[in-house]
Amino acid sequence: MPLQTLRLSRRSSPKFVFIILILALFLSTCLVGIFTHCQKIAYFFRPLWDKPPPPFSRIPHFYAENVSMDHLCRLHGWSVRSEPRSVYDAIIFSNELDLVEIRWHELKPYVTKFVIIESNTTFTGIPKPLYFASNRARFAFAESQIAYGFLPGHSRSPGSHKNPFKLESEHRMAMNLLIRQAGIQFDDILVMSDADEIPSPHTIKLLQWCDEIPPVLHLELKHYMYSFEFPVDYSSWRASAHIYGPLTQYRHSRMSNIILSDAGWHCSFCFRYLQDFVFKMTAYSHADRVKKKEFLDHRRIQKLICKGDNLFDMLPEEYSFKELIKKMGSIPRSASAVHLPAYLIENTDKYKFLLPGGCVREQE
Repeated sequence: MPLQTLRLSRRSSPKFVFIILILALFLSTCLVGIFTHCQKIAYFFRPLWDKPPPPFSRIPHFYAENVSMDHLCRLHGWSVRSEPRSVYDAIIFSNELDLVEIRWHELKPYVTKFVIIESNTTFTGIPKPLYFASNRARFAFAESQIAYGFLPGHSRSPGSHKNPFKLESEHRMAMNLLIRQAGIQFDDILVMSDADEIPSPHTIKLLQWCDEIPPVLHLELKHYMYSFEFPVDYSSWRASAHIYGPLTQYRHSRMSNIILSDAGWHCSFCFRYLQDFVFKMTAYSHADRVKKKEFLDHRRIQKLICKGDNLFDMLPEEYSFKELIKKMGSIPRSASAVHLPAYLIENTDKYKFLLPGGCVREQE
């Protein structure tokens, strides 16, 4: 080999090795980034790999004070009944004491039975107190209307993993039996929803007084996060109302293509105490979203609540880039406390944390 060529090769080798090292560092950094933020990346590209469900057929919702029920039923294309149906409101309870108190005060005049079931473990297998049973005196105003059920839970052993959706399904199966024991009859109305999905009183009154309503009807609820200060959108659809029949099963999934517009409120993570946020984040079916221990830090949670930011550092779950980009960032605050549950407005001192200006939470 000529001397000049040998010298050139020796000079090039360190450069080549340096480039290889830089490329290796870059690729490893990319891999770490992808592994660390894989959920965010997947959510960002969701419009490319996932399709939205078929759109609902929306029923416009007509309501104003002092309008007769006969007129309201006719506006919806239905006819008024000679007497109202019985209504059974069924929820699986975790720790939503404040929201259930508001819900039951709102719906008490229209509901025959409040059917409630709770367990001594969470959907993720974590032991929990029987919050409702130990606070039942708080609901004495509705005692004669309560049908309560206890479902023994399944505590997970250290290092084991419980499928939260399987445990949630067991709760819903147990609810079917409890509803029948509560005395429901064919042609009664059964409301299926989570505790934080609250149908409005006039929605329930409309459904119990009108004939020809769809046998299964989803309820579009205005979605709020942390309190009624942070309205998100009208994307909440899982709550439903059913004309009870032999095939009716308690579920929290899509069962119809028909939805009644603007039928109530869905207030997610609307808790009084910071510890309740931690409890839900680790207890509900999507507890796998807690990717880091610091997600459960009280100071971090408080800061995010008042900013209207995501507790799990997640991107919006949307099916189009337009909607995803539109909803990125903090939820805009609202100064409006109009068209909210009446019991909430009548007891503003008690529920300041749910109203505009009340984002600071208490330490239990």
